Amino acid sequence: MPVEITWWGHATCTVEDAGTRVLTDPLFTRRLAHLRRRRGAPPPPSAARADLVLVSHLHADHLHVPSLARLAPGTRVLVPRGTGRSVPGLRRLRGLRITEVGPGDAVASGDVTVRVVPAEHDGRRLPVGPHRAPALGYVVEGEARTYFAGDTGLFDGMAEAVGTVDVALLPVGGWGPYLGPHHLDPERAAQALARLAPRSAVPVHYGTYWPIGMDAVRPHEFHTPGDEFVRQAALWAPDVAVHLLGHGERVRPEVAR
Repeated sequence: MPVEITWWGHATCTVEDAGTRVLTDPLFTRRLAHLRRRRGAPPPPSAARADLVLVSHLHADHLHVPSLARLAPGTRVLVPRGTGRSVPGLRRLRGLRITEVGPGDAVASGDVTVRVVPAEHDGRRLPVGPHRAPALGYVVEGEARTYFAGDTGLFDGMAEAVGTVDVALLPVGGWGPYLGPHHLDPERAAQALARLAPRSAVPVHYGTYWPIGMDAVRPHEFHTPGDEFVRQAALWAPDVAVHLLGHGERVRPEVAR
């Protein structure tokens, strides 16, 4: 069966490959602090079904303890090394099999292997806490090689660190009108695409959550990153097929044989 990608919103995706369901950065809530889900209903209960869960870094919109609590007992969850010290709330999730990992590690689940790769991003648990855990990316290797970038900026050696991939799930926006360093906006994401040279790409991490009360303030920053990524990708990486998904939509991208 070909690899199938479902985008649930923000950085939450299901990657189904070789009979294994891999879930990324699960965020199933309507509201998170000052953020409210502005597009798409929260994912259905079936979205929490996974054989393996990948958490890219400790920011609350990527490591969301109440969303992790929806996972079935026994689900294996990969988190950055140092997470246990920085997020005490994880101790309540006794039914999960939580494994701390770092760049260079590889974890097998069913017929897939997940390689852990570096990311260029502030991985601390904000707003307080020392920088004890790195931000990570992951490459899911089964019948395809799917790169989930989490949150990252462009960095030297990115293509070498990630390796050859068929599909790239790249962040192209955020949850506010300003993206600081160590993030990808649509153009920088397209530049990353040119470096990685996958067959297919899916833009994520945009158009889902927005600060309460800011609906009328620069709304294009919320709505347009996906379309702008499609435009920029055509300039920087014209040979890559970009799949612009709506919330809950899925695609079976072309992969190398």
